[in-house]
Amino acid sequence: MQRRIFLATLRDGMLLMPIARLQDAAGRRASDDGESIGEEERVKLFLAGDVMTGRGIDQVLRHPGDPVLYEDYVRDARDYVRLAEREHGPIAKPVDEQYIWGDALGIWSAHEPDVRIVNLETSVTASDDPWPGKGIHYRMHPRNVGCLNAAGIDCCVLANNHVMDWGHAGLSETLATLRLAGIRTTGAGRSADEAAQPARLTVPGEGDVLVFAAADVSSGVPRNWLADEDRGGVNLLDDVTHRSARRLANQIKSERRPEDVVVLSIHWGGNWGYRVLQHHRLFAHYLIDSGAVDIVHGHSSHHPRALEYYKGKIIFYGCGDFVNDYEGIAGREEFRPWLAPMYFVTMNRGTRQIERVEIEVMRMRRFRLEKAGTKDRQWLRRKLHDVSEGYATCLETENESLRLRPCAAARPNG
Repeated sequence: MQRRIFLATLRDGMLLMPIARLQDAAGRRASDDGESIGEEERVKLFLAGDVMTGRGIDQVLRHPGDPVLYEDYVRDARDYVRLAEREHGPIAKPVDEQYIWGDALGIWSAHEPDVRIVNLETSVTASDDPWPGKGIHYRMHPRNVGCLNAAGIDCCVLANNHVMDWGHAGLSETLATLRLAGIRTTGAGRSADEAAQPARLTVPGEGDVLVFAAADVSSGVPRNWLADEDRGGVNLLDDVTHRSARRLANQIKSERRPEDVVVLSIHWGGNWGYRVLQHHRLFAHYLIDSGAVDIVHGHSSHHPRALEYYKGKIIFYGCGDFVNDYEGIAGREEFRPWLAPMYFVTMNRGTRQIERVEIEVMRMRRFRLEKAGTKDRQWLRRKLHDVSEGYATCLETENESLRLRPCAAARPNG
């Protein structure tokens, strides 16, 4: 796999990080002290928040499932398709497996990430047994799983509040379908041990990418979805405290090797708003301080939240939605929930430091990802800059993408 070489540039008299490293004749970059650093020491990850390919999205794909819903106001998933078409025009149904990814396909080709990790917030099942008492149920028909393969998804995180919308049978079918599709999973399983197991993703060079996943009840995961010894379910945290962080850190360190890159993917917090809970921040800091985790991949919010550079690592407090069927639904416009960020993180496994974080800004239109316009992109840069600045993290525009950089000292927790 070819790797891109990122060169530092000057803007407004400031040298942008990371510092450029020269590429020698052997195809290796020279470090600042003259030693060569092989490209195999760098790993590039693609991360995204919620991928909700059920409900309306499922209905426009080639193999739509039963559209029946049990929501208070919508009883047919095709109504979400009609709302989107009313907003942006007709969708030429059925669409092929690549359709929903739209312009994202070209962006992935340009960035060439080593692994692609998303939070899959839907059950992949034909089950007709909705979880009782739950207001919203997402499902994608198993025959539509090829849409995830079309995006080259390597790992689907399942620790979320929709993976069991169609019961234990729906969870079992989801796990089996993704396994047959060659997609690794973590965060849910047929037992507590399976739900807690990481996905180990092979990348060039020494070491793998390990993805651990867990959920917090603050994201709306029912407590009775907790996996136990003889019942399937979600890897649900008891709480988000120092004690839980220590227990999780010990588990991670028992699995990781020194050369591995570790991602903790965690479903936490509510759907709307920019406030980061103090105990969430302390939880993330402990996992990094302990040496267990390199990247905290937080999700649950329907829009992106603050990001934090912390001791050379990166914390995403909320990645926002990547794919959903919300077009045409009024309300919450102040958050611009139609925006769909793509996050690219480059890590140096030799220094154990994050070298670069880039955000490509997309938007959903007719259930298809397209590049966001300048106004939306500038709005998101300003918003994320404002909410992240207190965490020693700033955002700037680089060409048509956004890039993170460290800035002034962080404010105290809380």
